[in-house]
Order: sequence, then C-alpha cells, then structure tokens
Amino acid sequence: MPELPDVELYVSKIKERTLGTTLLRTGLKTPFLLRSTDPPVTAVQGKALRDVTRLGKRIVLGFDGDLFFVIHLMIAGRFQWKASGSRPPGRITLAVFSFDHGDLVLTEASKKRRASLHVVQGQEGLVAHDPGGVDPLLGPFAAFSTALHLQNRTLKRALTDPKTLSGIGNAYSDEILWAAGLSPLRLTSHLTDEETRRLWEATRTTLTAWKDRLSEDFKDKFPGPGDVTAFRPDFAVHGKFGAPCPKCGHKVQRIVYAENETNYCAACQNEGRLLADRALSRLLKSDWPRTLEDTES
Repeated sequence: MPELPDVELYVSKIKERTLGTTLLRTGLKTPFLLRSTDPPVTAVQGKALRDVTRLGKRIVLGFDGDLFFVIHLMIAGRFQWKASGSRPPGRITLAVFSFDHGDLVLTEASKKRRASLHVVQGQEGLVAHDPGGVDPLLGPFAAFSTALHLQNRTLKRALTDPKTLSGIGNAYSDEILWAAGLSPLRLTSHLTDEETRRLWEATRTTLTAWKDRLSEDFKDKFPGPGDVTAFRPDFAVHGKFGAPCPKCGHKVQRIVYAENETNYCAACQNEGRLLADRALSRLLKSDWPRTLEDTES
C-alpha cells in the first residue's frame, strides 16, 4: 500500500500537471470504484482543480465549488499520467480523469477491487474521511507521545493504525522501528520517555528522508507503474529477510502473519532474541530457535 512518502510524491506530481486546469470528464471503467452518490461524480465535470493534498494515505483533489475527490489507493492502486486521448492500460484501468493538458489514469493491478473514489461536498464532508491520526511530520512530540500511549499495544500496531498516526503502513513502520532500535512487538506501555522520543525522531527522520529522496528521484518525471512500491532496494530491513542488517551484519528476520510480514534485526532491535512467528513457531514448538546463535547452530 502506498504510504506517506509515496502519497506525497503522487500529490506533488499530480499538482504539477493539473493545478489550475479544468477537469473535462471522468471516465469510470468499473462501477466498484465509486463509493458515493451525493454529490454525483458529474458535478465535478467542468470544474477547475484548486488543490491536491494528502489525507492520511488518501489523495484529495479539491475543485471549484468546494467539491472534492477523495481517492484511496489501498494496496494495488496506482496513478499514471498519459497524453490526452491516449489509450489507457487495459483491464487494470479503474478511471481516467481528463484534464486540459493530459489524462490522470487510476489503475489497480489486482483482482480484488479495493481502491475507492468518494465525491464529497465541503470541508465537513472531507473531514469525515480523515481517520484522525496525528500527522508524524506536522504534529509535535507531545501529540505523538499522547497518541502512541492511548492504548497498550505493540509498536507495530500503533505505528500502522491510521487512528493513531497518519500515513504509516507495513513497509515504513519496519524501517522506522529499525532506525529507532526498537522491537516491533514492544508494548507501548513499556516504552521509556527516552525510547518514545527516539521513536518520534526516527519516524520523522525516516519519512522525511524517503519523501525527499523520492522527490529528487522523480523531479523530472511522473512515477511509472512499478515506481511506487513497498519493496525498495535501499530499504534497511523491510522485504530483506535473510539479507545482512546494514548496521550489524546479522541476517534480517521476519514474522509472518496473514498476507503481511514484519521484518526486523534481532541484534539491533531485540537484544539478539528472535520474535516468535505465529505460524512457524507454533509448528516447531521446542525446536523454534530463540536467539541468533540458535539459528546459526
């Protein structure tokens, strides 16, 4: 799922190409994308685009008349920019937003149609789509700390809960926790004040660094279909199971659950102790390795 740095990239690139231009038409290629009926999607046709912003992991297109498109890409949703009148990319196309100088194409390379488009009127309607989490790049430390400690749960869950923090998902939470040197299964109630501040600093540093890096990488072009991804070659631990940790050289470990996995360095984040995998550790029971030394032996 595109997260804060990726969504910010889309916001900036869409804004470059469409700000101040008119939405000529919206071509919906599947009825499952549109999740609202009032106002109708046709109400935005002929309106000028006045702003493009981020609302958590959602992208908001703001038009004249206080009308908004709220687009959630979910896991496989992506944008492409095409010349006006170009043929969209086959079955994966969900919608084509035609502007004065080109077409913004929304695609989803998945059989599960999870991406969504809501058309809303006014700020009140827009606020209804805000999960309410603290923006980690804008909120002060006090707000971050308060949100983090509202419930006692694992750091992984707290970082990825949109009602707690805005815009962080599976990939960047792994990178943040690695940078902070904290276990993904550490409970929020067990954090010291120093660890909480370290996590806040790691969150801001990691997200800002990747936001700036993506902006530089795509300063002269719109990101292509494979450019917005949860598996970047220069990530430290996410998607790097079995690869050496950039800090200590020990192999990156993982916890597999449902369709996701959490990657971490046992040496840097958990004093050399392996975290139990919900499926595999139950299967192996007493044979499950407890430390890095156990895996090597």
